[in-house]
Amino acid sequence: MLIYIISHLGIIFFLYPGNIIASTNQGHWAPILIGIVFHFVLILIYMKGLSFFPNKDVISIYSGIGKITTFLFLTPTLIYFIMVIIIAVRAYAEIINIVFLSHTPIWAIMILLLSTITYMAAKGIEVIFRTGLLLAFLFLPIILFILILSFQNVDWRYAIPIDSDFRFITKPVFFQSFSAFAGGFLFLGFVQPYFSYEKKGVLLAAGILIPCFILSVYIPILTFGQSTASPLFLPFVVVLDSTKITWLMFERVTMFFLLSLITFVIVYTSLTTWKTIRIINHYIPSIKPVFLLVSFSGLVFFTGLLIPDWKDVEKLLWWNTFFRFYSYIAIPLSLCFFGLRLVRKGKNETI
Repeated sequence: MLIYIISHLGIIFFLYPGNIIASTNQGHWAPILIGIVFHFVLILIYMKGLSFFPNKDVISIYSGIGKITTFLFLTPTLIYFIMVIIIAVRAYAEIINIVFLSHTPIWAIMILLLSTITYMAAKGIEVIFRTGLLLAFLFLPIILFILILSFQNVDWRYAIPIDSDFRFITKPVFFQSFSAFAGGFLFLGFVQPYFSYEKKGVLLAAGILIPCFILSVYIPILTFGQSTASPLFLPFVVVLDSTKITWLMFERVTMFFLLSLITFVIVYTSLTTWKTIRIINHYIPSIKPVFLLVSFSGLVFFTGLLIPDWKDVEKLLWWNTFFRFYSYIAIPLSLCFFGLRLVRKGKNETI
């Protein structure tokens, strides 16, 4: 449950608010609600599909069905994971550069991030989970505390009007907002041989995230208004910068909030890197996973250097939309389909 929560939090408070605020001028609850409902439906389908194949991960499930099936579903997912890692390392290196280390070159920050990510991925899924649990216990109380403080300057009149015209469905930024939903739950199909989980626990974790999706968007709107919040870069971070706390010994709560979320992003990216190497190793079993991991990290680093600025990061986010939705939708539906077909074959053989 905690890994599920922290896998989403780092993405929610950074990119998600700007995408939703830019997608519509009023009634922001509508795009948020659509994303949440879509998320819950696909989680249920995904876990239902996995339940047909106990103690098997996604790779072994598809490889057991056939090579064509493996190629059709794992290859687009692999491309999606690779682009997510490149975008995450490059984007969060720039965020760290803007907020914390303004005089440090981005390549140096990328090396620091990639070194940590590569080390955790090399140690395996158990180390990633243990690290995630430790960070969750350390930083989740801080994030909850800062969320409460962020209500300091809200004006509830900015919530009006609440009606929505649903024209946001045609805007690219709305589809980009699904990046906060898409990557987080797919790890359930990769860790199944190593860890067990309960459906109720996963759904509870997804339910805990609902207020985070809502608050990440509405706190900037209630603080600045739609017209002021829409052009802001990282609107929720700007809200925290405007929060004044005289009784706290630290002047900037933004620093603690961002550091907490960046540690969550590192765990999420390490988990995604581990999944990526497992898929690559399935295609190239002759090469040791450690060598694949080091080579892949080098590829991510040099690719990140080729991305000049934030506009190009946003282009990559848009180009990754097809692979994001393909993995987001096709993996759960296909697993459920193959699982139901397996059950029907079993019944026919019994008869």
